[in-house]
Amino acid sequence: MRPVASGRLRWPLLPSTFRTQRRWARVHDVRFVATQGQFNPVLEKYRAKLDQKAKEEGLSSVSELREAYKDKIRSLRHESAIAQTRPVVPAPPPPPVAPHADLKISKSPSTSPPGLKTLSAFLDLTKVIDLPPQEIEYIWRLRHASSPNSLCAVIPSETYTLLSSTARRHPQFILPLPREGNDQPAEMHFLQWTFPSPTTSTVLFTHLAEYKLRGEYSQPHTTVTHHLDLKDSKGLVFLHGTVVSGRGVSVEEGKWLLMCLQKFYTAGNDKHMSSVARRRLLEKFSTGAEDFRVEELLEEAEKIV
Repeated sequence: MRPVASGRLRWPLLPSTFRTQRRWARVHDVRFVATQGQFNPVLEKYRAKLDQKAKEEGLSSVSELREAYKDKIRSLRHESAIAQTRPVVPAPPPPPVAPHADLKISKSPSTSPPGLKTLSAFLDLTKVIDLPPQEIEYIWRLRHASSPNSLCAVIPSETYTLLSSTARRHPQFILPLPREGNDQPAEMHFLQWTFPSPTTSTVLFTHLAEYKLRGEYSQPHTTVTHHLDLKDSKGLVFLHGTVVSGRGVSVEEGKWLLMCLQKFYTAGNDKHMSSVARRRLLEKFSTGAEDFRVEELLEEAEKIV
């Protein structure tokens, strides 16, 4: 695999279809699914039962019931997404417990969400802790090489710090995916960051059209997890993800979405014109600003190629 400049995600070169895209001229406006209510057929179907449940709980409306159970709904949705992204390579057995006086590994809490794989499910941390960063990176890539639907990368700790800092301020966003030969040259995708434990963060990618229709009940087509266990001791954050087959997105397209995410979420304090424009788009989307324009988003994404 060919590395890119230091401080960025190290990805192989994308195929020519992603490097030479024609100007996206036709745009379909998209408003803020995060701030506007949408018709939910599941909610309407069970409204009577939900109304009854709300009364039993002493609440005045279904909205109050949903607010009361929002944490549980979010947790169940996250567990469902993780459960559907089973890696092809089986996890190794737990390493034997042995004393290691100089071991410097961030400890994951014992109450990690069910179904969430930690870094120790992929690497024997008691062994790799003594290896140089370059060898650990090689082992990580080799660990995922046999999975055709796998996404894999190693991120420098400084880059991840900027990514996560931006993600906590802007946990939701939309990104375009180029489509050749269609009436609509770009397909929109909704992304959402979650931080299920101190040593992991995840990004869920969903077709925007599905998210607008099904909301919290929509199923992501791509799930990405960042592992921070060796962030401080080795200066590396390990990324792995899975693109679910049959959901309209290829592995190469999943890599494209990750590249877009990196460009928007690492704009930081850079005063370059593109960085300023990308920060402004994130802020407008998060606040539901009326002057957010999908045309501007497409223009910035086009510059990434």
